Amino acid sequence: MSTAVGHPPAWQEAIFSVLKTGGVQQVAYVPDAGHSHVIRRAREDAEIEDVVLTTEEEGVAVVSGAWLGGKRAVLLMQSSGVGNCVNMFSLLGSCRFPFFTLVTMRGEYAEFNPWQGPMGKTTQAALELMGITVLRANTPEEVEEIVSAGFDAAFEAGERVAVLLSQSLIGRKKWERK
Repeated sequence: MSTAVGHPPAWQEAIFSVLKTGGVQQVAYVPDAGHSHVIRRAREDAEIEDVVLTTEEEGVAVVSGAWLGGKRAVLLMQSSGVGNCVNMFSLLGSCRFPFFTLVTMRGEYAEFNPWQGPMGKTTQAALELMGITVLRANTPEEVEEIVSAGFDAAFEAGERVAVLLSQSLIGRKKWERK
């Protein structure tokens, strides 16, 4: 789904630009191919601390702690990681922390892995049940505006927001046979 060999699609760079312009100083993540461009850009940026997580729920605590320390932080995860975070999401509502996460979706468009299906089908509902506003980007043309709107809702209005990045944006994944 790249525009040219070695170059990410413009929507991926637009996400990083929204975060950078918005003053994000920490990016927490479990490594994920769908977020690889933003992760790489954050790691290269001396003004952004990249925090590699062992599990996604740690990211809820990391971004909450960043806010308490006067920093803006974002959590990058895959839809399967949302299920790991449900207990920790209660921290956000109880403490009234702003929260912003970008979620690459699995278990929908051309999914080959049956284990991704259940959480992929319930990601939005799980987030909404925990009081998190969900926005969704399905096409490259809408990514920047939706990410920017969600970012502002989180950090200007103090909301808890997740932007779901459709699996069709990332493209098909396939088992690799050796």
